[in-house]
Amino acid sequence: MSNTKDALVRLEIEGGVATLTVDRPKALNALSAAVLTALSEAVAQVAARDDLRCLILTGAGEKAFVAGADIAAMQQMSPSEAQAFAGLGHRTFEALEALEIPVIAAVNGYCLGGGCELALACDLIYASDNARFGQPEVKLGLMPGFGGTQRLSRRIGAMAAMELIFTGRQIKAEAAKALGLCLEVLPQGELMAHVGKVAESIAAQGPVAVRACKAAMRQGAEAPLAVGNRLEQAAFALLFDSDDTREGLSAFLEKRAPNFTGR
Repeated sequence: MSNTKDALVRLEIEGGVATLTVDRPKALNALSAAVLTALSEAVAQVAARDDLRCLILTGAGEKAFVAGADIAAMQQMSPSEAQAFAGLGHRTFEALEALEIPVIAAVNGYCLGGGCELALACDLIYASDNARFGQPEVKLGLMPGFGGTQRLSRRIGAMAAMELIFTGRQIKAEAAKALGLCLEVLPQGELMAHVGKVAESIAAQGPVAVRACKAAMRQGAEAPLAVGNRLEQAAFALLFDSDDTREGLSAFLEKRAPNFTGR
C-alpha cells in the first residue's frame, strides 16, 4: 500500500508493519506545514487500522531523517502564524505518540530541530552511523517549538537536555547513544534491515499485550510510581478477558506457537 499527499510522505504497509517516510530529500526532509499535514493524515490512517502491529518512521535519502523545520517558511511568520505552525506540529507529534502500536524511528543522517522532536515522539530510536542529533534553534534566535523542551529532558534527563538546547550543538550517533537518545548505532546500509527485524519481532508478539504495555508505560511515565503500578495492575487484569491472552497461555501449555488475532 502506498499513500501520498503531494509526494511529501509515503505510507507503505507489509504484513503488520507500516513504514512512514518523509519524502522530501532535496530539502533534507524539512518540516513545512504541508509536510506536517501530510504526516498527520498518514498517522490518522495508521490509527484507523486494527491490523497493524508496528510503525517505522524514517526520512528519504541518505543525508537526513529530518533536518528541521522549514526555515524559509518561518522567516516571515507573525507571532500568530508561528503559534498556528507550532500547534500543527504539536498536534501531529501528539497523534503519533498516542498511537496504540509501537513506533520506531530509523534515523539516517541529520536529525535536527523539528526532526529531533519528531524522533522523540517515537517509542524507540535507532540510528545510522552518519546520524547527527541536536536542537540548534537558539543559533537562529529561536527555541524548540514542537515539544523539544519537554520530551528531550524526559528522554535523557534535564541537565543533558538543557546543555544541548542552550548550546545548540550537534552530537554524533555514538554520543546520542551514550545519552540514551538512541538505542543502537548501525552502519548506514544496515539500519533499515535492523529496524525491520525489530518491528517484525514486535509484530510477532501478542498485539493486545503490546498495546497494553505501551499504554501503561506511557501513562505511568507522567504519574507517581504508585499510580503507575495501579495502572499496570488494571491493564494486566483486563488482558484476561482477551482472546490473545487465552491463546497465549494455552499455546505455552500445549507447547505450540500461538496464533494471535489481536482481540
